[in-house]
Amino acid sequence: MIPRIPPPPAPPGIDRAFAEALRAGAFDGEVSLSHGDRTVLATDNSIYQLPPAAILYPRHAEDVQRVMRLAAEPRFAGVHLAARGGGTGTNAQSLTTGVVVDLSRHMNRILEIDPAGRWARVEAGVVKDQLDAALAPHGLLFAPELSTSNRATLGGMVNTDASGQGSCVHGKTRDHVLELATVLADGTLWRSSPMDDEELARVKARGDHAGAVHRALDAIHRDNEELVRQHFPRLNRCLTGYDLAHVRDARGRFDLNSVLCGSEGTLGIVVEAKLNAVPLPRHTALVCLRYGNFDGALRDAPALMGFAPSSIETVDGTVLDLARKDIVWHEVRAFFPDDPEGPAQAVNLIELVGQTPEEVEEPLTRLLAALAAEGGARGRRGHTVARGADVKRVWSMRKKGVGLLGNRPGEARPIPFVEDTAVPPAHLADYIAELRAALDARGLAYGMFGHVDAGVLHVRPAVDMRDPAQEPLIRLVTDEVARLTKKYDGLLWGEHGKGVRSEYAPAFFGPLYPALQALKVAFDPRNQLNPGKIATPPGGQLLTIDGLPTRGQAERPIPIETRHSFEGALQCNGNALCYDFDADSAMCPSWKALRDRRHSPKGRAVLLREWLRLLVGAGRDPLAEERRSHSAIWTLPLRAAHTLGRALGRRDFSHEVMEAMDGCLSCKACSGQCPIKVDVTELRSRFIGLYHGRFLRPLRDHLIGRLESVLPLLARLAPVYNAVAGSAVGRALVRLVGLTSVPLLSRVRFGRELAARGVEVATPAALRALSPPERARSVVIVQDAFTRYFETGLVLDVLDLLRELGVRPWLAPLRPNGKALHIHGFRFAFGRAAAKNAAVLQGLGSTGVPLVGIDPAMSLTYRSEYAGALGKERAPNVLLLQEWLASHVSSWPRAQVQRTYRLLGHCTERTNAPASLGQWQAVFERFGLGLRIEAVGCCGMAGTYGHLAHHRDTSTAIYRMSWGRHLAGPAGATDALATGYSCRSQAKIVDGIRIPHPAQALLRQLRARGGQAVPRGDAIEALP
Repeated sequence: MIPRIPPPPAPPGIDRAFAEALRAGAFDGEVSLSHGDRTVLATDNSIYQLPPAAILYPRHAEDVQRVMRLAAEPRFAGVHLAARGGGTGTNAQSLTTGVVVDLSRHMNRILEIDPAGRWARVEAGVVKDQLDAALAPHGLLFAPELSTSNRATLGGMVNTDASGQGSCVHGKTRDHVLELATVLADGTLWRSSPMDDEELARVKARGDHAGAVHRALDAIHRDNEELVRQHFPRLNRCLTGYDLAHVRDARGRFDLNSVLCGSEGTLGIVVEAKLNAVPLPRHTALVCLRYGNFDGALRDAPALMGFAPSSIETVDGTVLDLARKDIVWHEVRAFFPDDPEGPAQAVNLIELVGQTPEEVEEPLTRLLAALAAEGGARGRRGHTVARGADVKRVWSMRKKGVGLLGNRPGEARPIPFVEDTAVPPAHLADYIAELRAALDARGLAYGMFGHVDAGVLHVRPAVDMRDPAQEPLIRLVTDEVARLTKKYDGLLWGEHGKGVRSEYAPAFFGPLYPALQALKVAFDPRNQLNPGKIATPPGGQLLTIDGLPTRGQAERPIPIETRHSFEGALQCNGNALCYDFDADSAMCPSWKALRDRRHSPKGRAVLLREWLRLLVGAGRDPLAEERRSHSAIWTLPLRAAHTLGRALGRRDFSHEVMEAMDGCLSCKACSGQCPIKVDVTELRSRFIGLYHGRFLRPLRDHLIGRLESVLPLLARLAPVYNAVAGSAVGRALVRLVGLTSVPLLSRVRFGRELAARGVEVATPAALRALSPPERARSVVIVQDAFTRYFETGLVLDVLDLLRELGVRPWLAPLRPNGKALHIHGFRFAFGRAAAKNAAVLQGLGSTGVPLVGIDPAMSLTYRSEYAGALGKERAPNVLLLQEWLASHVSSWPRAQVQRTYRLLGHCTERTNAPASLGQWQAVFERFGLGLRIEAVGCCGMAGTYGHLAHHRDTSTAIYRMSWGRHLAGPAGATDALATGYSCRSQAKIVDGIRIPHPAQALLRQLRARGGQAVPRGDAIEALP
């Protein structure tokens, strides 16, 4: 039994007092001092871990003003504030031991779009892709393009002056900022935009803080013009933060935004931005050029720039190898074929864009002609050209590069600490050659990718930060990289901001650094805003790269066996792809609905990591606890007592972790889409099993977990069950145990229908007795309890479809699959159920007759949960229905399309068997049907989640975000098909819509044609 884990209290002192004073005042937002929230916001995408003392979630700009006014009071002069957006920074920009001001939860509204003027006004928490989605109907986009665009906030982009792909054409974020609304240190909300000298004079004459900062910046700029010319680099990326070189714009106007952009919240808190928008390119081509070595790709970039591409991105062989193992590869593999010499060791992605076809085709023709004429120059091997939607798919692979590096096997994982250097493009290859030599000399593995057109390369050396002997490499390597960038007239900070690497600013700026200090003092006289970064007041201390606590140090006490066992939680690298803004992306539904970072794969991994650390610190081994059965009767009194203590408010950090885990839908999108493959469903199941070793389970868990076992009995009493379940009394009883309405049993007499069709229950002996031709035309349908008892008609339709195809269907004996047991943490019960079911299915599969499942979530359980519990060798090979169908109709001629359907796939299927939806398309083509795959997120049901009363509202909200929107169009659900039982159930519960299964559309097509157009007999291919 796990012990009580008292959550460490929030640090006492001025920060806590500040938060309490704010909470007691007129602050409309939320204030959190909980250990769970502080733990989740203690990390970003860097190597560091700094738990804040408190977290503020303001609802609007007035809330931020209230925060700053309170902080300006003398009693709170020691309070430190750090603004936070998407938390994707790699240099701890938003981490603090003080107070975090999180602008992403509530301040995420697009306030105004002016298509004619080509601008948008947004709050700081709006995500880059969110804005682009709103601009797209107007033919516009926000130009700076980031690999983290689906989760990076625009406030964060302003604060780091982000640039990314295409910066040689579009510039940086600063180049697209028209106006900023910034809350200054005294609480003033100041709107800044370029101003002429007359207006500047009026502002400087003001007696308030706004006047003071304008007077100071103008004087600092005038007094240091020559030093600025000497020390600011002439690079595309120029410099992030305190950009004195651009205080005057190209028209000579004074622009305060030049120093606010990239200032990382050290001068004020940006709450709103008016941003320039540019026309969306109407035509795009992407040349994917392969190389035999990375150096050749780098040295080739200057020549490729002569074809006027919008961007050139490079990816090395390490990242490509990791991409080949990721879900992203199935969509892009055609563009990166293996060469006779083997897989490419690097690629350059050369994008050409234009508003007319000629603007793309003319340079493309010249480029392709040059590639043909020059052959294998600079290690070139070959190329492909992507167009249309394929361009976006290839860029998705490139965007995943940073996350994919974290999936490298071994204790040492590539980590960010020197990853965004910039040098003049002409020097890039020589610089990288020296950098690689330095890393190789230390025996470090690494991956590289980046923007070769701008001279920016991202490199992540693999270091095990849990090993005290390797930790000094952070200092050694960073010092070496700083020396090399200076040698090649470059920058240590190319585009990801400075953060804790600001310690190199005095050496880089030299005699100009005091001007930066004066600027900091003018804006933030009490040094309260993100102190220790970019510049400090005279006499102040900058943070240092090896002076802050790291994640590795926090995880070091956890035994290595535990680390390996809970690898998903320990290896989550903070890339935060799970914070995806897109409602039509499967990961992560609870995050999208709640906007609470605890309710995301990253948040759950961070919380579990901390829980393991505290558990080990309490002297308990979680692996030993898992090996114990917690269902013994003698533990009941203890568990009852602990449960009572919970009800009476006894604090335990396990409750905070349980709240986050309980909010997970177990949709498994994370296990497929996360570049690190963090399987929260598995982690959740393990934690819940341990948690309920100490606390009693709610009755509903037992009912859900045992439902598969009791359904056969209930089916015998179907009329009684349906009458009770459908009555007011029945619904009240269901709600009493914490469930919503329960589905009614099908009234079809299954046994009689099977007999009429001649369908038998399969046994190994019966299958082996078949002749080889009979066996080749047989298939065993692996039943699941939910389609069998709640959608019996669907099972019969699948059997009829197979019979129409000349195939003899058999039924596997119905045994509990155990998925619900796994979801709710009944680990021992699941293991027993899985072992019994697997033995039966293995016996059937050993005959050579394929096993095929109908419901994707239940069928994929055999590949994942069964393989994890029993080992891959004991897990039965159960195909998805479309996998089997696609192999059987692959030789059929394509029929003329007579009708087109839309397919809304199950999120588990979409993310864990990504090729399977395309297989449905291929099958439909052979039947003379069109099928359009709809990009939809989770339906919100995800098995049992939507049936739990306390999740029902969130479940419905998730459905409305994606599924409800796709089914509310002009055609409604008339052309919609859904593969998942839970998805069909959700549509019926929320919208009263009945959506057919794809197999039912195929059967309808066959019957409408009388089967005449479908090849029969020998034309049907058997699985090898």
